[in-house]
Amino acid sequence: MPKHIAISLDDISDWCRDKSMGIEECCSRCFGLVSRLLAAQISSNIPIFTIYLLPEDVKTSTEDYMIFCDCMANFFSELAGSSIVSGHKIKISIFGKWYNLPGKAVESLKMAIEATKEYDSFFANFCINYDGQEEIVDACRLIAKQVQLGKIDAEMITKGTIKENIYSSYFLPPDMVLIYGERKLAGLLLWDSANANVVFTGKSFMEFEEGDVERLNRNLYK
Repeated sequence: MPKHIAISLDDISDWCRDKSMGIEECCSRCFGLVSRLLAAQISSNIPIFTIYLLPEDVKTSTEDYMIFCDCMANFFSELAGSSIVSGHKIKISIFGKWYNLPGKAVESLKMAIEATKEYDSFFANFCINYDGQEEIVDACRLIAKQVQLGKIDAEMITKGTIKENIYSSYFLPPDMVLIYGERKLAGLLLWDSANANVVFTGKSFMEFEEGDVERLNRNLYK
């Protein structure tokens, strides 16, 4: 099995409309499936999952966005003290501009990070208010400041320097990127996924089954 799988979720609102399901019910189902996704991480014994939960370019003024943020806040508040997280020592990290979210969501994310900061058996990274290109831009800004302060020489910048300054600097690059929804790259971990196997699941994340991870991995490497 791979050491690190990155997973891009699709826009659940399209699935909701197709099924004539209300956004609150749809969000509840989505985060329930995210919990099952973490259970699949444990059962498959994969050390690192990175889950693309919310892109940066969503329309923040919509009612659907606020409902999603409320559901997300409730999810992370419960996740921080859940038996699956504490029992399996899952450390939660957040990548992206999550601190720009509504206050309730920010507080719940802080709680999850703080509650799991000492765990190190499994790692669940969530990309929230995230953009893969912006991640690289932010890394370049950090490096530029280091050059400006004389801490490094511009001629000494390497690929390793970029890696050290991206959000996922502490983690191995993903072996596999699973993409739910449309057959297109979502910009997840752009710098780190250069050599990853990209697998299109052919379905919405709202149809996720816990056997997906092992089945797709088995089909890829058989």
